[in-house]
Amino acid sequence: MAKNITIAQVAEQAKVSKSTVSQYLNKRYEYMSESTRQRIEAAIEELNYHPNSIARSLKQKSTYTVGVIVANILHSFSTQILRAIENNFNANGFHIIICNADDEPEKERNYIEMLQAKQVDGLIIFPTGGNLDLYEQMHKQNFPVVFMDRKIDGLEINTVMLDNHRAAQLAIDAFVESDYKRISIITTSIIRNTSPRVERIEGYRQALEAHGLPVREEYIRTADAANIQNELNELFALDAPPEAILAGNDRVLLEVLKYMKEHQLVIPDDVAVIGIDEVAFASFYTPPLTVVTQPTIDMANKATELLLEQIKSENKTAKTAIHRLQPSLIKRGSC
Repeated sequence: MAKNITIAQVAEQAKVSKSTVSQYLNKRYEYMSESTRQRIEAAIEELNYHPNSIARSLKQKSTYTVGVIVANILHSFSTQILRAIENNFNANGFHIIICNADDEPEKERNYIEMLQAKQVDGLIIFPTGGNLDLYEQMHKQNFPVVFMDRKIDGLEINTVMLDNHRAAQLAIDAFVESDYKRISIITTSIIRNTSPRVERIEGYRQALEAHGLPVREEYIRTADAANIQNELNELFALDAPPEAILAGNDRVLLEVLKYMKEHQLVIPDDVAVIGIDEVAFASFYTPPLTVVTQPTIDMANKATELLLEQIKSENKTAKTAIHRLQPSLIKRGSC
């Protein structure tokens, strides 16, 4: 059985103190010369030393682990954010545990309780909105937590999200510039008042009014992804069907594109389309798809920064805020 190498053996091999090796392991390189750093690195490689993360956790009262609970991992936005969050925490010496709640509050509750039982140092949550008691409990206990993508009214928890009103406005402006007047919006269900979906509909209404166009309620559709085809059937059965459709997220966009193909509708000649959220195939679809993008890397960076501040701060009751980042329009051929 291989003998465990200790930090003392690394220090002896590198001819430095144990505290200097500890500083190296914690990436505090400013406390040592380049030659010292190289000697420690060489000693670690030669001895095949692996830090004992359990012992480190006990000593520093930290597991160096954070949990991320995403509402629905099927969204391209979610996977892009998760990738950037993982990179950020890895660079800061933290592991992350990723959980997918499937937009189910009970599943989210189980994950929150499990991650806290594992003594993670903090949580980033894309909240379902269905566990107010748990959110409030974490807030009262000063447990480090950041909400991503969705806000919960009445709770003072740091939140990072898109300016959703602006996202809808950018799309409507693009449609109007191309002389479309009958414009529909379709989002996934708003049964739990999910803030991005609600706000995008609000932004849609405001943008139409700003352009002097009527807001037609029959053009506003919300449904679970499985029922969006039915909503599209009803839309195109109207006496005056829409000339343009704003897809509220990537899953809606996929359903819209599927409908267009099955009904042999040509984009944008028959119906113009804009989606909120960039999708991998947007630039080479026929025609290339106009989209409103979210600054996923900036959002991930902000959430990481806010959570690390809470984890490292003695003052866990620091001021909280909703941080809204700005979308941008990528104009292509579908509008």
